[in-house]
Amino acid sequence: MASTNDLKNGMVLKLEGGQLWSVVEFQHVKPGKGPAFVRTKLKNVLSGKVVDKTFNAGVKVETASVDKRDMQFSYMDGEYFVFMDMDTYDQIHIDRKTVGDAANFLIEGFTALVAQNEGSVLYVEMPAAVVLTIAETEPGVQGDRSTGGTKPAKLETGYEIQVPLFITTGEKVKVDTRTSDYLGRVND
Repeated sequence: MASTNDLKNGMVLKLEGGQLWSVVEFQHVKPGKGPAFVRTKLKNVLSGKVVDKTFNAGVKVETASVDKRDMQFSYMDGEYFVFMDMDTYDQIHIDRKTVGDAANFLIEGFTALVAQNEGSVLYVEMPAAVVLTIAETEPGVQGDRSTGGTKPAKLETGYEIQVPLFITTGEKVKVDTRTSDYLGRVND
Protein backbone atom coordinates (compact mmCIF):
# COMPACT_ATOMS: atom_id res chain seq x y z
CA MET A 1 0.00 0.00 0.00
CA ALA A 2 1.08 3.55 -0.72
CA SER A 3 -0.41 6.98 -0.32
CA THR A 4 -1.42 9.10 -3.31
CA ASN A 5 1.17 11.58 -1.99
CA ASP A 6 3.89 9.00 -2.81
CA LEU A 7 2.97 8.51 -6.48
CA LYS A 8 5.80 8.43 -9.03
CA ASN A 9 5.84 8.05 -12.81
CA GLY A 10 6.09 4.38 -13.78
CA MET A 11 4.63 3.14 -10.49
CA VAL A 12 2.06 0.36 -11.02
CA LEU A 13 -1.20 0.48 -9.05
CA LYS A 14 -3.75 -2.29 -8.55
CA LEU A 15 -7.21 -0.71 -8.90
CA GLU A 16 -10.82 -1.69 -9.62
CA GLY A 17 -10.94 -5.45 -9.30
CA GLY A 18 -7.24 -6.14 -9.54
CA GLN A 19 -6.52 -4.35 -12.82
CA LEU A 20 -2.96 -3.03 -13.15
CA TRP A 21 -2.48 0.63 -14.07
CA SER A 22 0.84 2.37 -14.64
CA VAL A 23 1.20 6.04 -13.61
CA VAL A 24 2.04 8.02 -16.77
CA GLU A 25 1.91 11.43 -15.08
CA PHE A 26 0.54 12.98 -11.92
CA GLN A 27 -0.02 16.41 -10.43
CA HIS A 28 -0.72 17.47 -6.85
CA VAL A 29 -3.37 20.19 -6.77
CA LYS A 30 -4.09 22.44 -3.78
CA PRO A 31 -7.09 24.59 -4.65
CA GLY A 32 -7.89 27.75 -2.69
CA LYS A 33 -11.10 26.16 -1.45
CA GLY A 34 -11.63 22.54 -0.55
CA PRO A 35 -9.23 19.66 0.08
CA ALA A 36 -6.08 18.91 -1.93
CA PHE A 37 -6.24 16.19 -4.58
CA VAL A 38 -4.00 14.33 -7.00
CA ARG A 39 -4.80 14.36 -10.72
CA THR A 40 -3.28 11.37 -12.59
CA LYS A 41 -3.05 9.92 -16.06
CA LEU A 42 -3.02 6.12 -15.83
CA LYS A 43 -2.27 3.52 -18.53
CA ASN A 44 -3.75 0.03 -18.31
CA VAL A 45 -0.75 -2.34 -18.31
CA LEU A 46 -2.51 -5.04 -20.36
CA SER A 47 -4.73 -3.12 -22.81
CA GLY A 48 -2.71 0.11 -23.12
CA LYS A 49 -5.85 2.22 -22.55
CA VAL A 50 -5.10 5.62 -20.97
CA VAL A 51 -7.52 7.25 -18.53
CA ASP A 52 -7.53 10.32 -16.29
CA LYS A 53 -8.30 9.65 -12.63
CA THR A 54 -8.46 11.97 -9.65
CA PHE A 55 -7.67 10.84 -6.08
CA ASN A 56 -8.12 12.73 -2.82
CA ALA A 57 -4.72 13.62 -1.34
CA GLY A 58 -3.41 11.11 1.19
CA VAL A 59 -5.74 8.27 0.14
CA LYS A 60 -4.21 4.77 0.32
CA VAL A 61 -3.80 2.94 -3.00
CA GLU A 62 -2.61 -0.62 -3.55
CA THR A 63 0.65 -0.93 -5.45
CA ALA A 64 1.68 -3.91 -7.54
CA SER A 65 5.21 -5.16 -7.96
CA VAL A 66 6.06 -5.55 -11.62
CA ASP A 67 9.28 -7.41 -12.30
CA LYS A 68 10.83 -6.12 -15.53
CA ARG A 69 13.90 -7.91 -16.82
CA ASP A 70 15.73 -8.37 -20.08
CA MET A 71 15.24 -11.83 -21.53
CA GLN A 72 16.60 -13.40 -24.69
CA PHE A 73 14.25 -14.91 -27.26
CA SER A 74 15.40 -18.53 -27.76
CA TYR A 75 12.95 -20.30 -30.08
CA MET A 76 9.33 -21.01 -30.99
CA ASP A 77 7.59 -23.94 -29.31
CA GLY A 78 4.35 -24.35 -31.24
CA GLU A 79 2.35 -21.17 -30.57
CA TYR A 80 4.61 -20.14 -27.69
CA PHE A 81 7.67 -17.91 -27.70
CA VAL A 82 10.37 -19.25 -25.39
CA PHE A 83 12.44 -16.60 -23.59
CA MET A 84 15.45 -17.21 -21.36
CA ASP A 85 16.34 -15.15 -18.29
CA MET A 86 19.99 -14.18 -18.83
CA ASP A 87 20.76 -14.23 -15.07
CA THR A 88 19.15 -17.50 -13.96
CA TYR A 89 18.93 -19.28 -17.36
CA ASP A 90 15.29 -20.13 -16.54
CA GLN A 91 13.07 -20.49 -19.60
CA ILE A 92 9.60 -19.01 -19.83
CA HIS A 93 6.88 -19.76 -22.44
CA ILE A 94 4.84 -16.74 -23.57
CA ASP A 95 1.80 -17.00 -25.87
CA ARG A 96 1.49 -14.98 -29.09
CA LYS A 97 -1.30 -12.73 -27.72
CA THR A 98 0.93 -11.55 -24.85
CA VAL A 99 3.94 -11.00 -27.14
CA GLY A 100 1.73 -8.89 -29.45
CA ASP A 101 3.38 -6.77 -32.16
CA ALA A 102 6.85 -7.57 -30.81
CA ALA A 103 6.49 -10.91 -32.67
CA ASN A 104 6.99 -9.03 -35.96
CA PHE A 105 10.57 -8.18 -35.01
CA LEU A 106 11.76 -11.17 -32.95
CA ILE A 107 14.52 -13.46 -34.16
CA GLU A 108 16.53 -15.93 -32.11
CA GLY A 109 19.04 -14.20 -29.86
CA PHE A 110 17.18 -10.87 -29.65
CA THR A 111 16.74 -9.40 -26.18
CA ALA A 112 13.39 -7.95 -25.07
CA LEU A 113 12.02 -6.54 -21.81
CA VAL A 114 9.58 -9.00 -20.20
CA ALA A 115 7.29 -7.62 -17.47
CA GLN A 116 5.78 -10.03 -14.94
CA ASN A 117 3.43 -9.67 -11.98
CA GLU A 118 3.00 -12.53 -9.49
CA GLY A 119 4.35 -15.08 -11.97
CA SER A 120 2.18 -14.10 -14.94
CA VAL A 121 3.63 -12.28 -17.94
CA LEU A 122 2.02 -8.89 -18.57
CA TYR A 123 3.75 -7.80 -21.79
CA VAL A 124 6.90 -8.02 -23.90
CA GLU A 125 8.57 -4.77 -24.93
CA MET A 126 11.12 -4.58 -27.74
CA PRO A 127 13.89 -1.98 -27.96
CA ALA A 128 12.82 1.15 -29.89
CA ALA A 129 14.74 -0.01 -32.99
CA VAL A 130 16.17 -3.32 -34.21
CA VAL A 131 18.46 -4.33 -37.07
CA LEU A 132 17.05 -7.00 -39.39
CA THR A 133 17.96 -8.43 -42.79
CA ILE A 134 15.75 -7.96 -45.86
CA ALA A 135 14.73 -11.50 -46.86
CA GLU A 136 12.97 -10.56 -50.07
CA THR A 137 12.15 -7.45 -52.10
CA GLU A 138 11.58 -6.60 -55.75
CA PRO A 139 14.26 -4.59 -57.54
CA GLY A 140 13.39 -0.89 -57.49
CA VAL A 141 12.43 0.57 -60.86
CA GLN A 142 14.23 3.84 -61.45
CA GLY A 143 11.80 6.64 -62.23
CA ASP A 144 8.84 4.99 -60.46
CA ARG A 145 7.73 7.69 -58.05
CA SER A 146 4.04 6.80 -57.89
CA THR A 147 4.57 5.07 -54.52
CA GLY A 148 6.57 7.93 -53.03
CA GLY A 149 9.86 6.14 -53.63
CA THR A 150 9.09 3.09 -51.47
CA LYS A 151 8.40 -0.58 -52.10
CA PRO A 152 7.34 -3.52 -49.93
CA ALA A 153 10.09 -5.66 -48.42
CA LYS A 154 9.82 -8.84 -46.34
CA LEU A 155 12.06 -8.97 -43.25
CA GLU A 156 13.77 -12.15 -42.05
CA THR A 157 10.95 -12.51 -39.51
CA GLY A 158 8.39 -12.68 -42.33
CA TYR A 159 6.93 -9.25 -41.51
CA GLU A 160 6.52 -6.78 -44.40
CA ILE A 161 7.52 -3.11 -44.23
CA GLN A 162 7.98 -0.28 -46.74
CA VAL A 163 11.57 0.56 -47.74
CA PRO A 164 13.16 3.01 -50.24
CA LEU A 165 13.60 1.79 -53.84
CA PHE A 166 17.40 1.42 -53.53
CA ILE A 167 17.23 -1.29 -50.81
CA THR A 168 18.04 -4.81 -52.07
CA THR A 169 17.55 -8.36 -50.78
CA GLY A 170 20.16 -9.31 -48.16
CA GLU A 171 20.78 -5.79 -46.86
CA LYS A 172 20.53 -5.01 -43.16
CA VAL A 173 18.14 -2.24 -42.18
CA LYS A 174 17.18 -0.51 -38.95
CA VAL A 175 13.42 -0.67 -38.19
CA ASP A 176 11.37 1.27 -35.61
CA THR A 177 9.51 -1.41 -33.57
CA ARG A 178 6.73 0.98 -32.53
CA THR A 179 5.72 2.23 -36.00
CA SER A 180 7.28 -0.40 -38.35
CA ASP A 181 9.06 2.43 -40.17
CA TYR A 182 12.32 2.00 -42.06
CA LEU A 183 15.01 4.06 -40.28
CA GLY A 184 18.04 3.46 -42.48
CA ARG A 185 20.64 1.06 -43.80
CA VAL A 186 23.12 -0.62 -41.47
CA ASN A 187 26.65 -1.18 -42.74
CA ASP A 188 28.65 -3.95 -41.08
